[in-house]
Amino acid sequence: MATTSLWRIKGALGKVVSYAENPEKTDNPAYSAEQGAASEQEQWLEDVIKYAVQSRKTQCADERTEIMRRFVTGIHCTPDTARDEMMATKALFGKPGGVIAYHGYQSFAPGEATPEMAHEISVKLARQLWGDRHEIVVATHLDKANHLHNHFVVNNVSMMDGKKYYRSEQDYYNMQKESDALCREYGLSVIEEPKRGKSKHYGEWKAEQDGKPTYRSLIKSEIDQAILESMTEQQLWDNLYKKGWHIKFDKDITLRAPGKDRGLKLCRNFGDDYSIEAIRKRILANTRPQRQIIPPDPPPKRIHYKGNWHKARKLTGLRALYFYYLYRMGVLPKKHEPNPNQVYFLFREDIRFIQNISRETRLLIKNKIDTFEQLTACKNVASAQINTLYDQRKHLRYQARSIRDDAKLSAVKTEIAALSKKIGELRREMRLCEDIERRSMEMKDKLRRAQEDEKSKGKELTKNEQFRRRR
Repeated sequence: MATTSLWRIKGALGKVVSYAENPEKTDNPAYSAEQGAASEQEQWLEDVIKYAVQSRKTQCADERTEIMRRFVTGIHCTPDTARDEMMATKALFGKPGGVIAYHGYQSFAPGEATPEMAHEISVKLARQLWGDRHEIVVATHLDKANHLHNHFVVNNVSMMDGKKYYRSEQDYYNMQKESDALCREYGLSVIEEPKRGKSKHYGEWKAEQDGKPTYRSLIKSEIDQAILESMTEQQLWDNLYKKGWHIKFDKDITLRAPGKDRGLKLCRNFGDDYSIEAIRKRILANTRPQRQIIPPDPPPKRIHYKGNWHKARKLTGLRALYFYYLYRMGVLPKKHEPNPNQVYFLFREDIRFIQNISRETRLLIKNKIDTFEQLTACKNVASAQINTLYDQRKHLRYQARSIRDDAKLSAVKTEIAALSKKIGELRREMRLCEDIERRSMEMKDKLRRAQEDEKSKGKELTKNEQFRRRR
């Protein structure tokens, strides 16, 4: 049995860069600065190709000789120069912008296929799907036990006529269909009658693999806990409604989280165990309500403060926004153990981005940034430094061509590597500034929604206080 997926990579989005430079996944330096990509488009394309073909994932660990290319194949291109060939095709037909490529995978069940078989299947699949019109890089990753999988990087511009490839729902179905046919041909298992449902976005699948919360997983855990706490069906819906959840009954139950504009169909997204009949059976199976134990608040601590309260400067602007948001997420104060059920839903789902938010907060504190003008100035300073370092590195590279002494050449290369590292750090800082600009607006919107929900909920409780009954 093999599962497949295919998604587009847009140059305007830098997500693939963040994933490619993750030290847990790859040893490549940030943005592959040593290669000197001519543009950001080329760099993004190079990053996704380098992730797919990196030797640590594509070579056999039990053999002494380097066989990096054994499980990397180029179709209508050479893996070493695939980026340049794909960008040349785009330039030839005048279509360098927008989607830069499609990135897909084919993952096999544990222990079913050998690396040789998996790679042979992937090459056949790529040829059948895109081989007559597009340049493709195919790589088989062997780096994780029980996780044998193939990667595809497909140039979205056809080398035949320059037409762009757009992945439709039918293309997604055909990819799985062809993959199943090849699995049958090689004697691998196949799900004969797969149930049609909503597929997972790659980001959601990745978050689940890393044990991070997602919108769907939070809703699933919320409904599971609510079922355990309820003894009747009416009690279940009442408890969810009091927490701010909106419920719509139809053929499938739609549950909308507090602060969200769109709901989620339970049975469609989580399976038959979440149909109305299955939920009723689960409630009837409860012998008593299984409520979550909320730990008591820690006892107050007496502290001694040295200094003058009047001289302490109060944080404002972006720094204050980030600290307050971390407080609402339950992350601050650090010594306080947050209870997830007491955190508003919109803040709880951002816990999976806590590392990014922490990096952005450190940048704001380090540079004392409170306004968008200061944020833009910080980004401009980093951009100017990058241009200066580019010129220095370019000069050193020209200089290195004429050096014949090994010691001097080694010293120059070390200096070039140091400049490349500094450029990578500055580019990450620029990306953080862009993320802060975007995320701060989202934070303000979520805080506004939370305040509106809390206000409306408080008014409703006050209005219906006389009709409330204690169970």
